[in-house]
Amino acid sequence: MAAFEYRAKSRDGQTRSGTVDAADRRAALAAVGRLGLLPISVAPAGAAGKAGGRGAARHDRRAGAKTGGSPRRDERSGAKPRGGGLRLARPGVMSARERLLFTSELADLLEGGMTLGAALSAIARRGDGAESGPEAIVAKLRDSIVEGSSFSEALARFPKAFSPVYVNMIRAGEASGALTDVLRRLLAHDERTSAMRSKIVSAMVYPAIVLCMGVGVAIFAMTYILPKFQTIFDQMGPDGLPPMTKALLGMNDWAKANWIVVVALAAGGFFLFRRWTATERGRLAWDGFKLRAPLVRGIVASAVYANFASTLESLMRNGVPVLRALELTAQTVGNAVVGAELLNARDRVTDGTSISGPLEQGGVFPPTVIDLISIGERTGDMPAALSHVAKRYESELEKNILVFTTALEPIMICAVAGIIGFIAVSIMQAVLSVTSGMNLN
Repeated sequence: MAAFEYRAKSRDGQTRSGTVDAADRRAALAAVGRLGLLPISVAPAGAAGKAGGRGAARHDRRAGAKTGGSPRRDERSGAKPRGGGLRLARPGVMSARERLLFTSELADLLEGGMTLGAALSAIARRGDGAESGPEAIVAKLRDSIVEGSSFSEALARFPKAFSPVYVNMIRAGEASGALTDVLRRLLAHDERTSAMRSKIVSAMVYPAIVLCMGVGVAIFAMTYILPKFQTIFDQMGPDGLPPMTKALLGMNDWAKANWIVVVALAAGGFFLFRRWTATERGRLAWDGFKLRAPLVRGIVASAVYANFASTLESLMRNGVPVLRALELTAQTVGNAVVGAELLNARDRVTDGTSISGPLEQGGVFPPTVIDLISIGERTGDMPAALSHVAKRYESELEKNILVFTTALEPIMICAVAGIIGFIAVSIMQAVLSVTSGMNLN
């Protein structure tokens, strides 16, 4: 048996400190929990703590009750706790990766037998001690639990960290008593969504690299190589230059004289486009265009339908009412056109009709989705039908990404080769003209 020093909160919010004897740290956490306290920190005691024994534990607990249990000196000084958990971020915000880590760790600790408060305390201690960021959010969640709030109520206080889907699934898990199972499903849902996003981003990496290299080579040729031949161009005069060379020099002179205007117009256009797509009308128009645009519509549609089916399945499997599930799915589906259609379907479902009927009337969802949902309604197993929809469109997403990259590679290569070839031919035509003139003389 070893001695462990602890700091914990009582149910009335007071901070207590003391020592307990236990075989290991997990047993020490359980011992503190049996005292009716919520552990904040548990660590092996020093030499002085070991010498004090059980009598010191009783004395420290009494002292903590009277004084409110002041933090130890190293905690007041802001010393970084050990561990490699969540990292610093903006106040009240968790990134998708941090939320995945939090959900996974919380599910593991709850499955290991920890109480919710103790598990949140353990996760909060793994941060860097900052007053903002993920570890601070987890600490506030723990404090809310101690004060008597439910877990879902505590999560709802951080809308930038936890989406409405996350909060409502946790609420359903609390009502059913299957919080750990819900956390596992949330983890699977977030991992699936993250994987789809990663596939789309990775599909754009190669074309972006080719485009950047092409633009870089073109800028290098125009700013470094072209001036090397300026003496030759001046000797030939405007009338002696080949047409392609004249066009190249004209574009080069115009770019040098107006590059500030070009940059300003590009920045202004980007800003106005962002403002426009932030409006409801602009967002509907832009998202509708993405669903119709050649080459990318397959990727966009597959990702949206897979996300729709996966989210609605997770919500319905965890007992969220269908009307609330449709509303939450509309908020997170990732496309304003599909989201608006889901809200319209929700209003029609309120009148007592099925889900598949209203969705079919809207004309936004493909027949495959409608048919599978209709089968789920007839069999009484909607989550299973939605799971089939999600898997089908995840597979479609991979195929469409392959088609996109296969078609885009030669297009990008030809475009870059055309730009660089135009510059090279324009220069070589002028050089060959000079050489031919010298041979004739």
